[in-house]
This record gives sequence, structure tokens and C-alpha cells, in this order.
Amino acid sequence: MAATGSEKQGANGVKSFYVSTPIYYVNDAPHLGHAYTTVAGDVLTRWHRQRGEKVWYLTGTDEHGQKIMRTAEANDVTPQAWCDKLVEEAWKPLWEHLNIANDDFIRTTQKRHTDRVQEFVQDLYDKDEIYKGGYEGPYCVGCEEFKLPGDLIEAEDGTKLCPVHKRPVEILKEENYFFKLSAYGPKLLEFYEANPGFIQPESARNEVVNFVKQGLDDLSISRSTFDWGIPVPWDEKHVIYVWIDALLNYATAVGYNENPAKFDETFPANVHLIGKDILRFHAVIWPAMLMAQGLPVPGRVAANGWLMVGGEKMSKSNLTGIKPQDLTSHFGVDAYRWYFLRAIAFGQDGSFSWEDFTARYTSELANDYGNLASRVAAMVGKYFGGELPAATADGDAEKAIHEGLAKAVSVADVKIGEELDFQGGILAIFDFVKQVNGYITEQEPWKVAKDESEEGRARLATILYTAAESLRAVAVLLNPIMPETSQALWESLGAEASLGTLAAQPVQSAATWGQLPAGATVTKGAVLFPRLEDPKKD
Repeated sequence: MAATGSEKQGANGVKSFYVSTPIYYVNDAPHLGHAYTTVAGDVLTRWHRQRGEKVWYLTGTDEHGQKIMRTAEANDVTPQAWCDKLVEEAWKPLWEHLNIANDDFIRTTQKRHTDRVQEFVQDLYDKDEIYKGGYEGPYCVGCEEFKLPGDLIEAEDGTKLCPVHKRPVEILKEENYFFKLSAYGPKLLEFYEANPGFIQPESARNEVVNFVKQGLDDLSISRSTFDWGIPVPWDEKHVIYVWIDALLNYATAVGYNENPAKFDETFPANVHLIGKDILRFHAVIWPAMLMAQGLPVPGRVAANGWLMVGGEKMSKSNLTGIKPQDLTSHFGVDAYRWYFLRAIAFGQDGSFSWEDFTARYTSELANDYGNLASRVAAMVGKYFGGELPAATADGDAEKAIHEGLAKAVSVADVKIGEELDFQGGILAIFDFVKQVNGYITEQEPWKVAKDESEEGRARLATILYTAAESLRAVAVLLNPIMPETSQALWESLGAEASLGTLAAQPVQSAATWGQLPAGATVTKGAVLFPRLEDPKKD
């Protein structure tokens, strides 16, 4: 049985928690769908970093293939010039704008990738896993995928269309090289059975299992009618099929055939985050390629759903692509990072609307979370001159808060860190935020402040310390999702000098009560989530 990413250990006994996004086609600028997957990967890896784990987060761009070549030609530039422009002016700047903390950004035109791809494919050829043959059938340039006739949909005039792009497919007839994928059907089914969590969600797993059970055809791994790709090493009249090229980035980026130590401590990925439209490539073709090479199979392939606008998948080809900057300029980067993971269950399709984003921002971020932070800072300033008091009068109400925090940390750690249920984890954290708001409402510190006795002051101090310490924990828990906001809150609580930077704070300790030191200076900083202006007004 093939080893998985969760089983293999590095040479030093510690394997990096390795997460990847798809490498994105650079035929155009990124839209919300690309950013959705990338933000999810960023949150997941930030969460594991806060656990104190060794992490490797990879993203990048897919720059070969017929689609890129045609786009470059339409813009009257070379394919390489087109890729360089898009990567440097659109893709990398967006990830920086969205605070994506990736460890590497791979481009499939880089020599560190192209040389290793040729070596991988040559090795398969030498092992008699590849043979020469002919292919004739439907091909979608938008997907860069050979389609099965049963996958196509039919237009009113009878034209066969790609089900993803709703555009006519092309009928290709080429002499190609083929990978013996059909031989790996039984091995894949055995692997799926032994590793039921390999494909998520369950609906995606069922789709793949049923697909493989129907029998696999051998896979064309070369193209011979254009030259924008990596040459097949033993026959340079052919270029390597773009998907074989692309899948191998997960190995080449971490040192395949170049840096054995790096490769051993990183590969394979623990989690491949992908869109559901590229599920078969990652859950069928990729593990079969690795099995053929005797390499370990990834721990998990997690397929997120589509972002929908007007009932259609969000994409440039459907004219429904929305730039992330359209939203961040209005809601802010942290709210943007939060919203899609909060509003949509990862793995399911979800619809986006300005109205829903606005409502959730106002209710949960501005009113529940931001207002809580402002109220607590203001009361510490008003009643204790901005100096955090010590808690000396804990009771049942405080015990409930301690227990609520412990539950929130436990649930969020499993939901986000293990199950990739970002929505469930965020809801657990915000349930605790609501609990703290309820605690303040019930305890009425503004009334307790009128009691100037020693007991009254002790009670007021305990209420405000409990609220501030709760916010300290919330800042830690929300840091992977909203890092700028968490840092601002962290600093307003006076935590930095005594507790170190937020990024170094392990998430497990978020539940350890009493980390804010009495005497810390609490300041009321800028509003965490300002009131939204009407986007229709100039």
C-alpha cells in the first residue's frame, strides 16, 4: 500500500505540514474564485504555524499549454512575456495584498521545474509506463483537458460544449504518448478503500470512486500540434501535456531530484486544496503517477465548491469574474478573508452577494466583535485609567467564560486544523464572542462602577479583566483568519511587551486563562471594523 502524506516522516523525524493550492492559469488576472482557495490555504497553514508546527505553503502559476499560447497571441506578445507580465503585475501583488504568507511561489516556466519534469517523465518512459499511440476526441482548451463524450453538454443547435466553460470543444486527432493509467484502476480503488479520508468532501470521493470503477483509459501525456510546453525529452516534436507538467509542481517545488533533504522532509503534501472541476486530475491521475514512480501519495485532496454569481460559476469566461480588490477596497482585507470562509461551507458551492457580505460584516464583525473590543477598552480607560486591573472576585459567571473559551479553542482547533471546516471553526469562535458580549450585558459593569466599596471595585475589576482576557484569546484564535485586526487588538490590550508577538503565540495556549498581566496598558485604538459607506455614493 502506498504511503500517504500523513504517514511519511522527514529524515530528521519532523515532516513539514505541507499545503498546496492549484497552480493557476495565467491567461488572465485572478478573480474571487482563485483567492478563495488561496486564502483557505493561508488560514490553514497559519493555524498550524500557531500550533508550533513546521509548515510549508505552496502556490504558483501554470504557464504552459494551448490556452496560454492563444491568449498571448491574441495580445501580440510571446507566451513567456505574457506570463511574466501577469505574474508580476497581477498574481503576486494580489497575494501580497491579501496577506498570503506562502513559503514558495512556483512558476512552471522556471528551470527548477522544467528540468525535473523531463526527468520524471523520462523515468516513467524508461520503466515502460509510457508508450506511443494516437488520439482522437474532444478537447476543451479552457480546461486544457481531453473530455469524455459523456461529460459534454449539448447546445440548442446540437453543438457539443464543455460543461464548465459552456463553449464548443475541439476535436483533436494527434499522435501522442500515453501513460498506462488503466493499469492503476485496481490500485487506486484499493487505496481509496484503505484511506477513506483521502478525498474530501464525501460527495467528491463518491464521484471519483464511481469514475474509477467504470474503468480507466490510458492517458495522453503529450501534444504535438503546438510547441508552448516542456519538450518530451526523447522526442522533441512533442511537448508534455500541460496537466502532467502542472501536477508535478507539487514535487519539483520541494526539491524532487534536486534537494533530497528538502524533498524528504516536505513531500508529499498533507493537503492539496483544489477546485472541484480539477478533482480527477488530483485524485486519479496524480496518485497514479506517484504510484508508478514508487513515491508516497498525498494525505488529502480537498475539493472546494464553486463561487456562484447569478447561478453561474464565477469565471472570466462566463463574464462573472469579480476582482478581490473590488471588495477589499470597501470591506477591508481582513473582512474579505473572513467572509468567504464564514459564509460558505468549504467543499460546497456558495453564492456571493454584496447584500449578504454587508449584513454579516455589520452584524458579526462590527457589532459583535468590533464593538466588544471598543467597549472593553473604553471601560478600562474610564474606570481604571487605562491600566488593566487584576481579577480577584471570580465567580460562576467567570467560570462559565473560562469553560466557554476552552470549548471554543477545542472545537475551532479540530474544525479548522483537522477537518478543514473553516465555517464551523469560525462559528465556534464567534459563539464565544457572543458569550462574552452576553456576559458584559448581564454583569452590567457600568452599574457596578457606581459601587465604590472595596468589594464593588474588585467586582468591576474582575468583570473587565475577564472581558479583556477573553479578547486576548479571541485575537489569537482569529489571527490566522484576520491577522491585521488581531495584531491591532493585541497591541490595544497591551499584550505585546509581556507576551511576545501574536504570530509566535501557540494556538493551544489560547485557552490557558490569565495570560494578560494586570497592570498592562489598555488603549482604545482605531475602530476594528468601521461603518461601511454606501458603495453607490461617490
